[in-house]
Amino acid sequence: MPNFRKYSEYNQYSVKEMIKRSQEFLIKISSRRTVREFSNKEVPIEIIENCIKSAGTAPSGANLQPWTFVAVSDFETKKVIREKAEEEEREFYNHRAPENWLEALEPFETNANKPFLETAPWLVSIFVQKYGVESSGKNTKHYYTTESVGIATGILINALHYCGLATLTHTPSPMNFLNEILDRPQNEKPFLLLVVGFPKDDVQIPDISKKSIEQISKFV
Repeated sequence: MPNFRKYSEYNQYSVKEMIKRSQEFLIKISSRRTVREFSNKEVPIEIIENCIKSAGTAPSGANLQPWTFVAVSDFETKKVIREKAEEEEREFYNHRAPENWLEALEPFETNANKPFLETAPWLVSIFVQKYGVESSGKNTKHYYTTESVGIATGILINALHYCGLATLTHTPSPMNFLNEILDRPQNEKPFLLLVVGFPKDDVQIPDISKKSIEQISKFV
């Protein structure tokens, strides 16, 4: 059982300051965009480490923290990941994807070619720990694993954006090849492959908008 202590890190702000901060955060996060063309400019490992540490502060079921983040900068490893990912993507575009899905993707001009997996300085492979494994080898149950890892991933994306880095959420399906390439155990399942780096100069992004607050929320 954990011990309990006073929550001394909490900061209370005036309502005026809270509104100001909410507006500032909205402006900052609204500038985040997914990009598919990355510069090969290096990103110091300390930045990636700090952002992963930030992700590790996420809430999780019973505080079991069912996530593993594997950060890859080695070019040869990235090259193998690209090869395997493109194999799955070709299957997706040519055989597995239903027509309505392909139609939805068509305006974004995506295809099975994924050069960003080699170009970007970092790939962060995020794994869900389906269950824990104690030092004795005994398995332990994890709770709300997908929800917990999803929250941690959101914090990671926000942290990287806050630092001035661009990201791309990549989800070739299936992603089991990541376990083999990155030597991950059976209790871990790939959740998402996050491409991280600086956007390429003059990168183009789709001219799209987000749904209005009326479309995504209801206040009662």
